[in-house]
Amino acid sequence: MKPRLQIISAEHRSAASPVVLDVEQVSKRFVTNGSGDITVLQNISFTVRRGEFICILGRSGCGKSTLLNILAGFMPPSAGVVRLNGRPAGHPGPDRCVVFQEDALFAWLTVKENIAFGLKGRAMTRREKEREVDRFLSLVGLTDFADYLPAEISGGMKQRVSLARVLILQPEILLMDEPFAALDAQTREEMQDLLLRLWSELSHTIVFVTHDVGEAALLADRVLLFDRAPGRIKEEIRIALPRPRQKEDDGYYALCRSITAKIKAL
Repeated sequence: MKPRLQIISAEHRSAASPVVLDVEQVSKRFVTNGSGDITVLQNISFTVRRGEFICILGRSGCGKSTLLNILAGFMPPSAGVVRLNGRPAGHPGPDRCVVFQEDALFAWLTVKENIAFGLKGRAMTRREKEREVDRFLSLVGLTDFADYLPAEISGGMKQRVSLARVLILQPEILLMDEPFAALDAQTREEMQDLLLRLWSELSHTIVFVTHDVGEAALLADRVLLFDRAPGRIKEEIRIALPRPRQKEDDGYYALCRSITAKIKAL
């Protein structure tokens, strides 16, 4: 099992941690019937260091989800390369796990069985697997719901299961495609707090797609602001606000206003 890491400040992490994800000159074109090719992404380049929390922010239709699908290996880029730990990332695998807006749980499995699913085939004893599943049930606050089916729990609980199911695999990169967008405001805030707590404890590297300025300002070490038509990185915004961040703070409000103005200017 991989050792747990201690989270460090974004400033120190950027200098001290190795690059785990390297996206170099990635573009994506789709062929359409009768109207020629459409370029969705153009010359996307950035790196992510181990333990960083990166938000990709932009309006709907700017190619954010397309980029995440490329990072996950669900589709190839038309040009450029994605490297994981210095090697081409290739096809999907447990080194890059994805949490979608929809929970995508197995409806016929209980909460506990859904979380345990990814451990099948791992070189672990039954007892070790049970302890690990119980640990992640506790981490996401679902110990009392272990034997429930997905249809018997709320949307927020389903996303907790989705998080636990991928985090138990200890992926190199956690890719998140607007995972809280369908939740009500209160549940969304609870899930944001939970994600930050898990990130602090487990130190995963996260690439998080959102169109919500406040969410990006709350969560990220860095924000990659996307322009559209075609999608490309317009600006990288490093967030210097101390953690834990409070939405009531003047600095948070000022940052949100600044980012919102940048988006309106696109």
